[in-house]
Amino acid sequence: MRLFNTATNTIDTFQPNQTVKIYTCGITPYDATHIGHAATYLVYDVLQRRLRDLGYETQCVRNITDVDDDILRKARELGVHYLDLAAKETARFDSDMKALEMIPSWSEPRATSAIAEIRNFIGQLLEKGNAYQINGSVYFDITKASNFGDLSGLKRDEMIALAAERGGNPSDPQKHDPLDFVLWQPSLQDEPSWESRWGPGRPGWHVECSVLAMRDLESETIDLHGGGADLIFPHHECERVQSEAVTGKPFVRHWVHQAMVEMEGEKMSKSLGNLIFVSDLRKKYDPRAIRLGVVAHHYRTPWSWDNEIMPQAKERLQKWISAGSGSYGIEEVRDCLDNDLDTPGAIAVIDELAESGNGISDAAMLLGVDVGRPYQVEEI
Repeated sequence: MRLFNTATNTIDTFQPNQTVKIYTCGITPYDATHIGHAATYLVYDVLQRRLRDLGYETQCVRNITDVDDDILRKARELGVHYLDLAAKETARFDSDMKALEMIPSWSEPRATSAIAEIRNFIGQLLEKGNAYQINGSVYFDITKASNFGDLSGLKRDEMIALAAERGGNPSDPQKHDPLDFVLWQPSLQDEPSWESRWGPGRPGWHVECSVLAMRDLESETIDLHGGGADLIFPHHECERVQSEAVTGKPFVRHWVHQAMVEMEGEKMSKSLGNLIFVSDLRKKYDPRAIRLGVVAHHYRTPWSWDNEIMPQAKERLQKWISAGSGSYGIEEVRDCLDNDLDTPGAIAVIDELAESGNGISDAAMLLGVDVGRPYQVEEI
């Protein structure tokens, strides 16, 4: 299998261990699952299906960021406890993932489950001289990471601009360098707080994923790390350097990122309010059609949602169901998936066979589409 590797900017041979250890950045549960989430997690679902088809075992950890600026802000707006909000939205997310027939996560740890490990991790960074503390905050010192920026390939001014846009706060006067990032911060009066050697507070955003990945996958080096392309910087860049500063080992062998899904030319995001929610689509369409509507686009190509996607996906699913069971096209589909997860190519193969009335059920299952039951819209 050959996959694009963000770190090398090339399509490389993916050579995992027999048990493939995968970590994907999960949701911050303060709103419903949108189609951008679905696109990201479907990439790693199809990847796991092909790896299992090749005889590998997969362990995919997907975290839940149940404490950070966004969820605390939303809980404050709604006047609810942040963990109650997290529980409600996580349940809705899990329902959407189950409906889309995602392979269940190996584990789905919460950030708040790892406070002790996070404090220990930060303590190691301080002891090694890779972090410093000021007024109850702890920051990672990027001058101690000579390869900072290698994953994203960005210039310093580009990184500063993105850090400002994505919550990095480069104008923080306490930082030695604008690109230094928070590992621990004092909590506001109405925010959750935990004791630490540096004073009461809560973790920064990036530190949780390093800790949860290594803890739950029981490895200092993982085979593949993924998420949306908007996480490459600062989140994954920061994750990488802090992890390698603690362990002295490569954190990730292969980085895979899903391109952004747009809505009428703009990034689909909660902040812009231009989201298409999976739970809304499920009221009108068979979840298998939603899956087909997404995987019809290559994971590395940005694409824009429009009103034609779901009617076309519904029609495609009905044709595939009519084609019935059989193993036609399975080798061609395998070849497509081994070529940087070419799901559009795989769909084209299945479409052609289904049009001819050939059974394509086995090939469709490689994309996670079970055509063994009639088209049906569930009541939710």
